[in-house]
Amino acid sequence: MSTATLFIGGAWVPSSDGGTRAIHCPADGGFVGDVSEGTREDAERAIAAARKSFDSGEWASVPAPQRGDFLLRVAAELRVRKDEFAQAETLDTGKRLVESEIDMDDIADCFAYFGKLAGQDAGRMVDAGNNSVVSRIAYEPVGVCGLISPWNYPLLQSAWKIAPALGAGCSFILKPSELTPHTSILMMDLLDSLGLPKGVANLVLGAGAVVGAPLSEHPDVDMVSFTGGLETGKRIAAAASGTIKKVALELGGKNPNIVFADADFDAALDNALNAAFVHSGQVCSAGARLLVEEPIAERFVDELVRRAREIRLGGPFDEKAETGPLISAAHRDKVTAYVQKGLEEGARLRCGGTWGEGELEKGFYYTPTVLDQVTRGSSVLVDEAFGPVVTVETFNGEDEAVELGNDTQYGLAGAVWSQDAGKGQRVAARLRHGTIWINDFHPYLPQAEWGGFGHSGMGRELGPTGFAEYQEAKHIYHNIDPAVTGWFEARVQEESA
Repeated sequence: MSTATLFIGGAWVPSSDGGTRAIHCPADGGFVGDVSEGTREDAERAIAAARKSFDSGEWASVPAPQRGDFLLRVAAELRVRKDEFAQAETLDTGKRLVESEIDMDDIADCFAYFGKLAGQDAGRMVDAGNNSVVSRIAYEPVGVCGLISPWNYPLLQSAWKIAPALGAGCSFILKPSELTPHTSILMMDLLDSLGLPKGVANLVLGAGAVVGAPLSEHPDVDMVSFTGGLETGKRIAAAASGTIKKVALELGGKNPNIVFADADFDAALDNALNAAFVHSGQVCSAGARLLVEEPIAERFVDELVRRAREIRLGGPFDEKAETGPLISAAHRDKVTAYVQKGLEEGARLRCGGTWGEGELEKGFYYTPTVLDQVTRGSSVLVDEAFGPVVTVETFNGEDEAVELGNDTQYGLAGAVWSQDAGKGQRVAARLRHGTIWINDFHPYLPQAEWGGFGHSGMGRELGPTGFAEYQEAKHIYHNIDPAVTGWFEARVQEESA
């Protein structure tokens, strides 16, 4: 019997060619499940279903407060099914169960935020300077949206797209990473169970080059939102330009974590570990570049290395584990090559740089790694490792800290550690990154925009701006007392003789 895990036009269907993919847990290689492996034909069927749904107006014409209420119901149901969703996320990604549980809470908060925001979406009035004119701005759904999400936070990153898309009245096709599909399948089940009209939400599974590419190329897709790697993002932007569709891209970062000598030493150290090694560094905003002011650099880095060596690796259900595996063997090989190249360029390996041993050999583990004495311009400072690797640079004073912090093609996030509030604010203002934490690292808020400068992408997720990505603004100008302009002279037509 064929596996039917594509959701198209309100129905669960198998791949058009019957293809399937086996999903295995990165922590130990255990079998998780078989899912449908979609084809280009499947993607085009999903696009057609979303187009038909949107053009019918069945969801787009629902009053905004009612769409908001639907999102609030999604949030409530996610809280009820939290354990089910967290378990599925953990098995796909290998991350610790407690991390997946936190993710599910954040996802529910995201739907709740956009549910409340959608309910307030009444447009705005414009003063036309004329009492005979009623002028207003209406915000309408952008249309059919292609949503492409990554494997590191599969449902969280999808939720950042699904919630505003539905709140705005759009129809969509979700394409999650082929490595981590199960929470997306559960999400389609949840939306369907709550009565979302058929064709509004569609799910295609499979490789990006096969089922993802049509979402950026097809003329019936009005907008594409992608979270993932820089090179793929460039290809999506180029493909989308052919049909002038709206594009939102979040493409990662090379994020500086700047520690001044007057920082709270213990708090800065603890957070430097979190910044670099949470989820084994597979975080777009990871603090992979540690910048430490010279007076405390030696002591700070020595202690960082000591603590990094003590981090306990383990599987998702190991209560003693502090971080888990990388997503795949291929990704572990990539991180291994990244570190090796850094060493060849002169970096000093202070700790890590090895694969997991013993029971960990069943999974794709890589030990927390610190690279010191890294020269400016070397590959490990330029490229994104997306693994448990932190590089160390030193600086003297605010100007050099800012110069180094901005010395990257990316601009997603960064942090400043100082007990001098004025210094923290000055440096934050000069850093060219979309999110700056002062005396903290990693927290985000659904109501605060997320996105980056430079090669970290375009557009924003979360916050009012993230909602607006899924809308088009329309100006409606109503003259309630129309009159003849007199611009052109009215001439009486002469009767023919």
